Amino acid sequence: MELVLKYFPDLTEDQIEKFKKLESLYQDWNLKINVVSRKDIDELYMRHVLHSLGIAKVISFKDGSKLLDVGTGGGFPGIPLAILYPECSFHLVDSIAKKLKVVDEVVAGLGLTNVKTTHSRVEAIDDTYDFIVSRAVAAMPTFVHWVKGKIAKKQNHDLKNGILYLKGGDLSEELKDYRTTTIYNLSDYFSEDFYETKKVVHLPLKYRG
Repeated sequence: MELVLKYFPDLTEDQIEKFKKLESLYQDWNLKINVVSRKDIDELYMRHVLHSLGIAKVISFKDGSKLLDVGTGGGFPGIPLAILYPECSFHLVDSIAKKLKVVDEVVAGLGLTNVKTTHSRVEAIDDTYDFIVSRAVAAMPTFVHWVKGKIAKKQNHDLKNGILYLKGGDLSEELKDYRTTTIYNLSDYFSEDFYETKKVVHLPLKYRG
């Protein structure tokens, strides 16, 4: 939890309370339905919570923004971002029902009212969003194909509407066909070794009506 406060010192009491609660909620639910590895549960804030919040170092979502978290798994990056941005709405989607069971219980345990979940493949979601966030669930060309037509027309941020993707390692091959991407190194924001190779990739996508 100290890690979160180190990089996000201006949290409200309510946000601090919610971030603190995350650990016990995940520990409890992970014993029943395994969504996070044992090692990762011990380092929940480093490997999952702060990693998710890396997106918030690249952009500050404006109130009223709509975000889609694709392949949310145990609720990352959606849940930490939903705590940080209570006035934004988050739609967390995963094709594995048992993972969403944990997400739903964590959302209920935290009392988050700005999160909804859907058990579905993302292609079946019929809505548009300012940004689509995810943690490396597929190679970028596959991911772009999945989320086609889901970007909102109206631009509300300096950063153009599109994908914000948490990835690691060498991305040159995967992104070679996407000339409009911007890569942000999380090591520029977080000093821990874990973030040395971690990145946020921003890929603007055009609205397709």
